[in-house]
Parts: sequence; structure tokens; C-alpha cells
Amino acid sequence: MSKILIAPTLDNREFDSEPRAQGIQDLGKIADEVAFYTTGDFTAEHADGVVGIVANSALFHREFYEAAKDLRIIARWGVGFEKVNVDIATEHGVIVTVSPVHRVTVAEYAIAQWMATLKRVYTLNRNSHAGNFQVIKTYEAAGSTLGIFGLGRIGQEVAKRARPLLGDEGRLLVCDIRPDIADIAAQYNAEVVDNPRTLFEECDAITLHLSGDDTVVTYDLLCAMKPHASLINPSRGLLVNDEDVNRAIQEDRLYYYVVDDPVNDTRAIHKDHPRIICTNHNAGITVESAIRLDLCCFGQVTDAVEGRTPPHVLNQEVLDHPRVKAFLNT
Repeated sequence: MSKILIAPTLDNREFDSEPRAQGIQDLGKIADEVAFYTTGDFTAEHADGVVGIVANSALFHREFYEAAKDLRIIARWGVGFEKVNVDIATEHGVIVTVSPVHRVTVAEYAIAQWMATLKRVYTLNRNSHAGNFQVIKTYEAAGSTLGIFGLGRIGQEVAKRARPLLGDEGRLLVCDIRPDIADIAAQYNAEVVDNPRTLFEECDAITLHLSGDDTVVTYDLLCAMKPHASLINPSRGLLVNDEDVNRAIQEDRLYYYVVDDPVNDTRAIHKDHPRIICTNHNAGITVESAIRLDLCCFGQVTDAVEGRTPPHVLNQEVLDHPRVKAFLNT
């Protein structure tokens, strides 16, 4: 019996939609069973008959791939793929896809947080609820300096939206190792800096748009910031050392740190801190983006099960795997 498993993320009634319901129904036409999975770790016991998975952040073990003889695709609902174990998937002839269809959503989040930090919205709200009605210093985007660390798809969407808000006098600084950085920066009237430290020294706010989980922001960089500046991290929590940023905030070396991660694990140190804002992996999730993510993943699974190459294949080399060649028609 063939099965398609769907992440419990998609069983959230808050995001029920007709496209989601129809998409799940359509998956039932290409498999004998479609079900929401409940495990956080995929092992051999979960493998029987599974041909496709729409996955969230579940961990996929080698033993699962070894036992999943019918599995064709893991379609990641989002762009994070660390727990999929892509190399092992490739070794066993399993396609892994991502769904990069929420870049506008994340860009809007970054812009919203930039505005909120400049206007000290979080502090003003906290003060008012505490009975402190003092007027405090806030700042304008026009004429300020914004730094974008990572000028990929999302970073470019941020640049597109930020440039008009900065006005003629404002500066947009960008930092990235990509070879075409100068050409891309020119599209947004942005200045390229070769060293991240320049961003931290010169900007009134910095937004991070980097892939991976390697820590790139530590205490030394944070100490280079202006005391009124803010750091916005819609990407990965691990990009910023939590102990270092907590210490830097305590020492007033920057004003706000915004991270799109919950207050847990290494971020538990931030609990109840008034100038560290945590938003539970919500930056890329809106009513509209959830529908795009659903349809992207459903389409990818359908393509693989029906023998077509799906879009956004992460492990392109798997397309040469004998097992994949055997089930792909195109």
C-alpha cells in the first residue's frame, strides 16, 4: 500500500484553506493513503510503503532511508534542510526539494522589524503598559543607513523595499561573497562592503539573510555596533551567538536584537528581556505564503510520484542515480 505522509504543520486549523484541502484530496488520487505524521524522528519503522513526504523539521535517519524502498521524494515545506540528511537521501536515490516561495513574506517581516526597531515600538508598548508615559527618542528610516548581510533572493527583496524608504540621503550597505555582488548591488543603489565589520560599524540597523547554521555574529562584531542600532535575524538563530548578543544588549552596545526563533534552547537566556524580540519561526508564514508553500510541495510530490522531475531539487546529483532514473519519465 502506497503512502504519502504530510507534516503536522499542515494540520493547523489556523491556516485551513480551500487550496490546502483540495491539494491533500488530490494527493489521495496518486497514493492509497495520505496521512499526517506525528513523529519527530523518521526511523525504519516509519518507512513501509512511503512514496513521498511533505516534511517540516523532522529528523530523517539513515535507517529510514535504508528501509524506505518505495520512497521517491521528501518535499521540504520551507527552505531549511539540515535535518533531512541530504547526503544520505542522495546515496539512496531519494529526491529532496525545497519550497522557496516565501521570500516576499520574509522580506516584509524584515522591513516591519526595521521600522519597529527604529520607532522603538517594543519599548514604547512595554513602557505604556507599565504606566510609564514618557516620550523617548525614535528614528527615521529616511537618511539612515541599513545593512543587508547576505544578498540572495530574500536579501534582494529587502533591498527593493528598503531603498525607497531610505530616501536620497539614506545609505544601503550590502555584504555577500557572491561573485556578482557588485552588479546586483547596483540595481538597488547599494554600496558593497567587503568586510562584515563595516556593516556593524556604520549601520543603524542590520538584517541577516544568510543560509546555513554556522555562527557568524559574535561579541567582537556586536561591540562594533552603534548603541542605538539594532540587529534583525529572520534567517537562523544559530547565525548569532546567543550569549554574546545577550551580553552586548546588557552592556548597551546595541539597542534591539530581533530573531525569528522561539525562546528555547540556546535562546532561553533571552527570556523576558525587554529588548530581545523572539518570533517563533513565523517570519515566512502568512495566510498567503502558507498556500504557496502547500501548493509547491504538493506539486513536487505529485511530479515525483508520477515520474516527472519536480522543481527546486536540492540534490541535483540524485537525478543521475539509477533508482531515480528508473522512475523518472522526463
